Amino acid sequence: MAVGTSTPGLFDLTPTEDQRLIRDTAAEFAAEQLRDRAAEADTRHGAPDDLVAKSAELGLTLLGVPEELGGVATARAAVTSILVTEALATGDMGLAVACLASAAVSTALARWGSGDAQATYLPRFVGADVPVAALAIAEPHALADPFEPHTVARRAPGGFVLDGAKSMVVRAAQAELFVISAHLEGGGPALFMVEADTSGLTVTADPAMGVRAAGLGRVDLTDVHVPETALLGEAYAECVRLSRLAWCGLAVGTAQAVLDYVIPYVNDRVAFGEPVSHRQGVAFTVADIAIELEAMRLATYRAAARADAGLPFAREAALAHRLCAEKGMRIGSDGVQLLGGHGYVREHPVERWYRDLRAVGVATGGVLV
Repeated sequence: MAVGTSTPGLFDLTPTEDQRLIRDTAAEFAAEQLRDRAAEADTRHGAPDDLVAKSAELGLTLLGVPEELGGVATARAAVTSILVTEALATGDMGLAVACLASAAVSTALARWGSGDAQATYLPRFVGADVPVAALAIAEPHALADPFEPHTVARRAPGGFVLDGAKSMVVRAAQAELFVISAHLEGGGPALFMVEADTSGLTVTADPAMGVRAAGLGRVDLTDVHVPETALLGEAYAECVRLSRLAWCGLAVGTAQAVLDYVIPYVNDRVAFGEPVSHRQGVAFTVADIAIELEAMRLATYRAAARADAGLPFAREAALAHRLCAEKGMRIGSDGVQLLGGHGYVREHPVERWYRDLRAVGVATGGVLV
């Protein structure tokens, strides 16, 4: 799948053979492994360790790492990553986030890490024993803007000192390594590699309304010293935009799960002597879900395709993020509504999907900023 070259502005929606194989493998894993364990993980506010370990066998942390660094990527892999993310989210968004957290860090290391940082950390990400790691961008204050983080980094002898707080950090309690966004004094927003056992870093559980299976936590940093090599490149804005596209992929996959669930339900549910799908109010709502879902998918694919082609994609990423946050939330709400009273109880997964879809608009900064 790529931006077209013969006609400006067009892009090819046909996945390559390798992309189809990876996507189908992820979809099979989602159906066979994630879906059945999603409710339990949501209740426990954390993903089972054995399930995350199984997901690592899919090679998720290799997708964004070039072959010369031990990965499988021969070129930019935004589209491939989106296809995998979408496929996993059809099983469960919270578990998909938990399974993909380390892949976000390995991609950041491969793309923006220094040679020393890559030599120190990447071997484990491309090996059999993948460490738990997480990207920490969100912050615990209203209308947090990822491009103006409140967490600060000051230059100090031998490196930097970080102070601040991060929220919605995936598997924070288990993580060995964080990539943390901070405002670098005298510069702008930047990313820093921070090991979990660094003095001054504390982690507390911070469960949210949705994506509870991801084991969300809060990371506080007080006079946290990191070396010069902890600074990741000069591509902060690109990282935020790619992260937002990843959440778009999660929204698309979860919305697809909603659609796939409500169609047989409204066809089988009988009221007043006929399936409720015979009522226009029901049928039109299902049709609206399908239309909005397709728009979400196309906007996300287009932004990812431009990123892979090395073209500017800030506008496309912003449009996709806004669309997926708003329409995804609407699809989640409509899914609950179509099931009536059943949509409100935990016997059916739509209430969980609704809660999860609400996270898309806040995980990497609100859609208003």
